[in-house]
This record gives sequence, C-alpha cells and structure tokens, in this order.
Amino acid sequence: MRKERTVKAAFLTGIRKVEIRQAPDPVRQSDDDVLLRIQAVGVCGSDMHYYRTGRIGNLVVEYPFIVGHECAGTVVEAGPKSPLAAGQCVAIDPLVVCGQCDQCLAGRFHTCRKQRFLGCPGQLAGSLAEYLVMPSRCCYPIPDSLTFDQAVMSEPLSIGLWTVKLARRTAGKKIAVLGCGPIGMCTLLALRAAGPCTVYATDLREERLRATRRLGADWTGNPTRQDVVAEILRLQGDGLDLVFEAAGEQETLDQAVQLLRPGGTLAMVGIPEGDRVSFDVSNMRRKELTIQNVRRQNECVAPAIELIADGRVNVDAMITHRFSLDETAGAFEIAADYRDGIVKGMIHL
Repeated sequence: MRKERTVKAAFLTGIRKVEIRQAPDPVRQSDDDVLLRIQAVGVCGSDMHYYRTGRIGNLVVEYPFIVGHECAGTVVEAGPKSPLAAGQCVAIDPLVVCGQCDQCLAGRFHTCRKQRFLGCPGQLAGSLAEYLVMPSRCCYPIPDSLTFDQAVMSEPLSIGLWTVKLARRTAGKKIAVLGCGPIGMCTLLALRAAGPCTVYATDLREERLRATRRLGADWTGNPTRQDVVAEILRLQGDGLDLVFEAAGEQETLDQAVQLLRPGGTLAMVGIPEGDRVSFDVSNMRRKELTIQNVRRQNECVAPAIELIADGRVNVDAMITHRFSLDETAGAFEIAADYRDGIVKGMIHL
C-alpha cells in the first residue's frame, strides 16, 4: 500500500498573504504521468499579479491557492508509458494541453481550448510545492551541465524565443525592448541569438539597465531621467521597425506607438494589470502599425534548453536572489515591490 507523503507548499491565502501549509500528496492519474520532486521555482511577474491583486483579467484566485509555474525537478516515479525514468532531472513546460482541439491540431498548443496551466486559477495548482505530477510531454530532460536554476530559466527564455519567432525576421532591424524585467531580458537574449540587430532598451530601474547592457543592449535609457522617445528618435530619425513592450504599462504602450516607423510592429509581451489599455488610434492608423499579441510560448522550451546548454545565451546574470520555501512570503514581498535590486528570485525547495 502506498505510504502518503507529507508535502509542504506555499499558498496564497489573501492579497499579499502567503502561508506555508501541508498540501495533498499528488498521485499519478495516467500511465504517462510522472511524479516530480520540485527542486527550484522562479518568481514570475504573473505570480505577482495574483499576489498583489488576486487576479489577471477574468482569472480570479480562490484562496487558498498555490501559484508558481517556472520550475524544474527530479523524476521520482514514472508511469509505464512514460519515456522518462526515476532520477532524471527535467525542466518543465507548465502548459498541459488536450492535443485534440482545433488549436492543438493547428499546432497552436499555447491557445489550446482546454488548456490547463500551472498556478493558474481554475486550471492547475502551481509548482511551489515539494511534489508535483505532470504529463511526460511537459518534462524535458536536461544535461548534467545545467543547474536547476538554469533549467527553470528555460521557461521565461522560451517566451522570449516565441516572441521573437512571431516577429519573424529581426536580423538587421532597429528594435526597442520597453521594460527590462526577466521577460524583457529574455526577449533581448532571444534577439541576440537570432542574429545581429540594434536594440534600444528602457526600464525605470538602473540595476536592470546595467544588467541589460551586460546582456547586449546597444543603448539603454530610464524614462524617469530622460525623454527616452526623443533620445531614441534622435538616433533613429525614421523610427524603429519593432517594439517589444514587456512592461504591461500604458506609458510604454504610448511610447511604442511614438517610436515605431510607418509599417512597424508592436509586440505586446507584458501583461497589464487592468482589463483595458488604450492607443493613439490616429497615429497608429496613419502609420499603419501592426499589433502582435503574445500568448506565453509555443513548443519553445526545448530550444531554450539547448541555447542555455550550448552557452549561446547566459541566463545566470538574471538570477539575483535565492530563497528557501519557508522564505516565500518574504520573496514575494521583495519581488512585488521591486526591492533590493531584484531581477529574478529563485525559490529552492
């Protein structure tokens, strides 16, 4: 008879409230499932939306709830139909898809009609727990050269890769990344991996701009200290080909419209906290701008792992803080308020 484990997890219990409690011991539901011992979880901006406001759009937290979706771990048990084996270390794609709807059949797994996502209210509990069950399809073996922290970073990097893939050809283009948190930085890394281009980057925090310069930005600016739109247009008088908005703020969306040349493209990577944003429609129409929304990632975790393992991108500089599971409440407070120069916080279980 299977002996039930004691499983600790970090639960959201209210707005800006986190408690460490005992969670149910997860059990494999299919022959393809694997039981994982979670080793590390990244603190993501979307987690902060749930922490600060209890919702993203119509996804509303019902307390108590476990968040977290950037994760890596070790296989403890593998079902008889799983290609994985106990002891393997894996990076995890947090998206579970049906594989049968029109979106999946069209290769658009990230917009699956019946998708379930880790740490998403009404879908799946998150990964801030000692044990987790996932389908084998979501688990990618990592080479011995990768740390668990690097494996976790394959998830945000995969979003950067998908974002750049949606933009199609970026080599030789004049580009801005507005908002240099982890997703903005991962977008920059994906751009650098895709080929030579000129990248202007902005953020409100100097420590993030310093890190962005180390990652390869050609120019950085802080909107609280200078008119970044005027400065960039002084250098690129005809405007930019592409702007990746990675802050989810009305101010940066407005800046993007001003910066783009006629025929340019705005890629919306950031997640606004509110339900609505607005645009200068007259300016957008005259320039005939294209808006590209970005929905997570689509089959880009494996390429992200390969880029990190081959040393073509360096994600280590983004990991600025490390915490234990018992320190999750403090980690969320620091991340929510952007304190102590945090870029990416990592929780070790």
